[in-house]
Amino acid sequence: MKKADVLIVGAGPAGIAAALELKKLGVKDIVIAEREPEAGGIPRMCGHIGFGLTDLYRVMTGPAYARKYRELAENAGIKIYASTTITGWEDDRQVTFTSPDGVGTIEAKSILLATGVRERPRSARLVPGHRPQGVFTTGSLQRFVYEHELPVGKRAVIVGAERVSLSVVMTLMHAGVKVLGMITELPHHQLYLPVFLPAKIFYADILARAPILTNTRVSNIFGRQRVEGVELTEMESGKTRVIECDTVVFTGDWIPENELARKGDVSTGRPALGPQVDVQFRTSQPGIFAAGNLLRGVETADWAALEGRSAARSIARFLVNAQWNASRLEVHAEPPLNWICPNVLSPDALPSRFRIRSHEFRNHITLRVAQGQRTLYSQNFRRLLANTSFDISGEWAKGVDFSGEPLKIEVVER
Repeated sequence: MKKADVLIVGAGPAGIAAALELKKLGVKDIVIAEREPEAGGIPRMCGHIGFGLTDLYRVMTGPAYARKYRELAENAGIKIYASTTITGWEDDRQVTFTSPDGVGTIEAKSILLATGVRERPRSARLVPGHRPQGVFTTGSLQRFVYEHELPVGKRAVIVGAERVSLSVVMTLMHAGVKVLGMITELPHHQLYLPVFLPAKIFYADILARAPILTNTRVSNIFGRQRVEGVELTEMESGKTRVIECDTVVFTGDWIPENELARKGDVSTGRPALGPQVDVQFRTSQPGIFAAGNLLRGVETADWAALEGRSAARSIARFLVNAQWNASRLEVHAEPPLNWICPNVLSPDALPSRFRIRSHEFRNHITLRVAQGQRTLYSQNFRRLLANTSFDISGEWAKGVDFSGEPLKIEVVER
């Protein structure tokens, strides 16, 4: 049996940043459990720049960013238990684990879930064909190339055209693979470049080497032992054509790693399926917090780290007064919105802003927040961008009736 003030599950940007903030706030007994053999999260395998600007105030590659957080944790005396998997719950704040040293139990006064996300594989996207070698997700590709230094192919097609797809282009180029194109079913790509000039020039150069096909879907994958090609179907005309390739990489379409949360009866929200949290990152279970990309799918590593810091401040307050507001009102995001965060309101902590993301492009729409027949907020947008987060004011939360119906945020055509 191990005992701690705080157990953090996941040693990615959110988890390590939370631990560092807790140390600054005087919390000494912190345990971080990480199932991977090395801490740092997904950035460990992203060998390109674009990390660290908003949380560490410098532009770094993914591996350098992960290494910096590991160094900060080590210098702060924070113990990270790598290759340690939390397997289940014994009690409200008591979990079981397995590690190279065996199995055991950890009891903590508070737990932060920061388990991150994964991508839906080809099978979950219902793309027909056999199961040949050469089909990857972003994560599996990066492991092959950066972690194991294995060959992945010579000619690749990328399914997806969002920011993470740029990471795939650079990974394939690093491996000497020619990128034949990026395919998206949406009418526009979502490769919005950074605002700071050096990175913009860098990414624009990369983007120029990978043609983008919009309004197009991958309708079949050919090959039995190895990928031999893909069938592409134009969404509007239905016309098909075949591109010969030996590698297919599916990007985006993120799923929160919410298995542990669900085992602990932590309420999750649709459609993103991450834990429901209020502005203080409190879940439905007293003493259990959640932060980072586990909440909704994907945001940048920097954003996840900032959320980890915010969650740490809430945890520190909880360790002092153990207060937990049982009065919670859900905020439901309606399609085409993927999620809203926070997606729960508590009367003792109202957010100043909400973060939202859509999975579709829409023009000339009104974003509306309603409770029953009552409109609490509306704002007109000339354009809603797919797979791009944006913020709205939280002033409307002051008008919520906590004895009333759940809230709904929806897109209304104008």
